[in-house]
Amino acid sequence: MKIFSRLYEQRLDKVILKDGSSLPTHIVLIITESDLLEVGSPERILDFIKWCREYGINILTIYVSLIDLDTAIMGQVYNELVTCLTDTLLEVDAGIDLLSFDGKIENLRKGETSRMQINISLGYGGKKELTEAFREIMSEVRAGRLEPGDIDGSAIEQHLLIKYEPDLVIRSGGKRLADFLIWQSVYSEIYFTDVSWINLRKLDFLRALRDYQKRQRRFGK
Repeated sequence: MKIFSRLYEQRLDKVILKDGSSLPTHIVLIITESDLLEVGSPERILDFIKWCREYGINILTIYVSLIDLDTAIMGQVYNELVTCLTDTLLEVDAGIDLLSFDGKIENLRKGETSRMQINISLGYGGKKELTEAFREIMSEVRAGRLEPGDIDGSAIEQHLLIKYEPDLVIRSGGKRLADFLIWQSVYSEIYFTDVSWINLRKLDFLRALRDYQKRQRRFGK
C-alpha cells in the first residue's frame, strides 16, 4: 500500500509542478489543542513546514483552536501548548510570531537566511478580533478622531490585529471551520480533509495543492 501511495505522490508532484496555475503563497492550517498535544504532532508540524518550503509557500499560519475551559486550566493548557511549539520550532530557520489567546503578539524567532514566515495563533478567534476592532473604532469616534461616515471596510481592516489574508485554508480531520480570520479569509479557498492531523501525509498535502490549482478564484465577483 505504501508503494502505491508513494507512486501517487510522485505523480501528483509532477502534475502540480507542470501545471502553470499558481500555488498559494499563504496557507492557514487549522488544528485543535488535542491534535497539537498528541504523540508525534511536533514531527508532523516540522513535516508540514518542510512541504511548504518545497513548493515555495513562504507564509504558514497555524491556528490552534482551544475549547472553553476554567481560567486556571486554560492557563495550564496554554503554557503546555507554548512549550510544545517553542521546543518544536527551536531549530526552524524562519520568522516566527506567536499570537496568544488574549491578543498579544510575541516574536519567537527572526529568520536568518529564510524568507519564510510562520504565524501561530493559540485560540485567538475572529469574533474576538472583530469585537476588539469595533471597540477601538467606537473609541476613536467618541474622541472625535473618526467620523461615523468614514467607517468602511478599509477602516475596519486598519484596526484588525492580523493583517494578512490567506490563499488557502486547510482543515484537517474535521468538517467545521473555526472562527479564525473571519474577515481576512472571506475570499480564501477552503479545503477539508477527513485525514486526522497526526495521520496527515505529504500525499494529502499535495491533494490540497492540486485542488487549489484546479479552482477558479473569483474573489467575490
